[in-house]
Amino acid sequence: MRTTRRAVLSALAAPAALAQSPVERFVRFRIAPTSRPLWGRLDGDTIRELSQAPYLAARETGKKHALAKVKLAAPVDPLKLLAVGLNYRSHVGSRAIPKEPEIFYKPITCLQDPGGPIVHPRDAKNLHYEGELVIVLGQLGQGGRNLTRKQAKAAIFGVTCGNDVSERDWQNGPQKDLQWWRAKGTDTFGPVGPHLVKGLDYGNLLLQTRLNGEVVQKQTTADLIFDGPTMVSYISQYVTLTAGDVIFTGTPGSTKPMKPGDHVEVELAGVGVLRNPIQAA
Repeated sequence: MRTTRRAVLSALAAPAALAQSPVERFVRFRIAPTSRPLWGRLDGDTIRELSQAPYLAARETGKKHALAKVKLAAPVDPLKLLAVGLNYRSHVGSRAIPKEPEIFYKPITCLQDPGGPIVHPRDAKNLHYEGELVIVLGQLGQGGRNLTRKQAKAAIFGVTCGNDVSERDWQNGPQKDLQWWRAKGTDTFGPVGPHLVKGLDYGNLLLQTRLNGEVVQKQTTADLIFDGPTMVSYISQYVTLTAGDVIFTGTPGSTKPMKPGDHVEVELAGVGVLRNPIQAA
């Protein structure tokens, strides 16, 4: 069939479908400090703007932005933010290894951008970092319920870095709260970023946390007790999961307190470095 000049020009003018490659990096960004966040695919130092979140069959709009001229936002936009406790053998220590994933919620209002401050509450006395691998879900079969392990694996769109900031006295102290609503859910207690990365072997990534430049956590995600598909499948037996939902997967080793003026970094090999300062309320 002969291709007409009009057809060629029409194809060139149409937004390009999102290209597929073994490893892809996506960002969420603002052109101005108060503008709404946009999604984009990272191509070197250039952001190729997307029509919507990459896990929602996004297309490139044709617009491009210089990475250096935008403000990165948390590369997630979830309806739900879940987390798993006691999920690294090195973190469990002398405690019994859980037989099933220990799940809890963090409110989406705790999310913080890369570079944004973690606000140290005035009455907090024991605020800790928790460097983590963070899973972001894509399209789900079965209506997001009762996923098999195979279906759960296919539902994981990509991963990013996260910091499950925790006030230990509110979490486990003598006068601890009934729930972890403020110990892990206070505003800014959920930084994530800088990139959402698709196509990595997230079952064996080196995770490192640095406090003021000192390495304070170092472990591979191969030390996870429950891997990504297991966590996703387990949660789906009870809670309907949706595209974009986020799961913090647990932290390795031990943790230390942070104070105003400190800087914390969470690095995942192949994903990037999440940096946040600690700021007094």
